[in-house]
Amino acid sequence: MRWPSLSAIASVAYKEFLHIYRDRRVLLLLIILPPLFTLIFGHAFENTELTDVPALLIDRDQTPRTARFIEIISKDKTFHWRMPAPDFQGESDLIGNGVKATLVIPVGWTDSLNKGDPRPLPLYLDDSDTNTASAVEGAVQKNLGTFQAKERDLLVESLPEEVIELGKKLPVDIRKQFVSLMTAWSAESKYLYNPKSRFIDYVVPGVIGLILQLLTVTLMACTIARERESGTLYQLLVTSLQRGEIVIGKMLPYLVVSICLVVVIMALSWWHFGVAFYQPHALALICLLFLLCSLGLGLLISTFSRTQTQAIQFSVFFLLPVFVLSGAFAPLEQLPKAIRYISELFPLTHFCRAFRLVNMYHAGVSFYIVDLIVLLAGALITFIGAAVLLRRIEQ
Repeated sequence: MRWPSLSAIASVAYKEFLHIYRDRRVLLLLIILPPLFTLIFGHAFENTELTDVPALLIDRDQTPRTARFIEIISKDKTFHWRMPAPDFQGESDLIGNGVKATLVIPVGWTDSLNKGDPRPLPLYLDDSDTNTASAVEGAVQKNLGTFQAKERDLLVESLPEEVIELGKKLPVDIRKQFVSLMTAWSAESKYLYNPKSRFIDYVVPGVIGLILQLLTVTLMACTIARERESGTLYQLLVTSLQRGEIVIGKMLPYLVVSICLVVVIMALSWWHFGVAFYQPHALALICLLFLLCSLGLGLLISTFSRTQTQAIQFSVFFLLPVFVLSGAFAPLEQLPKAIRYISELFPLTHFCRAFRLVNMYHAGVSFYIVDLIVLLAGALITFIGAAVLLRRIEQ
């Protein structure tokens, strides 16, 4: 047994460098994608503060004091406020209003402050992701504290000097106002959609989607490439089989295996983590379309990959941004707007959104029909593209 030779290692390494240099597609991925992903991920996580949360602010009291409070909280960048009419009654329908929170200033709130018995402001929060609700609640409390301090200063400044000197002789109403201003004002929070604040309920769609996409895209990406490497692809193409039959025939076994994996993952989530699943027919449709789209992507990668190694490399470069930018573990609203547009290109984004709308919000099909259409279109486009590429290989 001889020791490894440095010259032999160097010659193998030189040959591998030549292979990478001659394979223009891999070379392009190595040169462009790493810095591109660095920029995208850097911008995605550059700002950790929650900003521009869509929210409703309903002022039913309509007094100068509430106007001063609205002026303060409107300047907070945490919120992107919409202010409906005071008679608006759908404050608790967060998903219907397309918001994450609703803050209501009820009738008589100013009078309650003047009487020294401040009423809490109703605050409806979407706690499905367990992060946004607490951040919004903290921002509301902070603004209430700022408003309370300013109101206290205004009251003190309006008092005559003799009253300040003779505090014990203050009128009863003024005393009550002082008591009110010295007591922390609060909002009465009501958590909707995920009232137990369980993070596992939010991330289950991401876990299912990531596992399925990792398996389906990677395994499917190697099918045609494996046939090409072994030399059996051209034998298959000269048979009487149509290209569409080849595509469907290669996809079907992986689809069956993937469906079994979905059942196992969901059963384990229910049994071990106590995750409840609702509307099974809708969830089954969402999973099926997502699987078809993922298998189509893997097949498309396989058709233009010359080797299995190259197919895996393409799969990894595709899956890496999907894992981070698809909203699998964090709300897409926390990403910059430009990054969100990129996220809409990923099937996993639409899968997670549709799955959560069904399982957490119990939403109707009208809320996620666009996601279903996108997944179906993605499946059709990828399968047709794979069939076209197979025809080009034959020629």
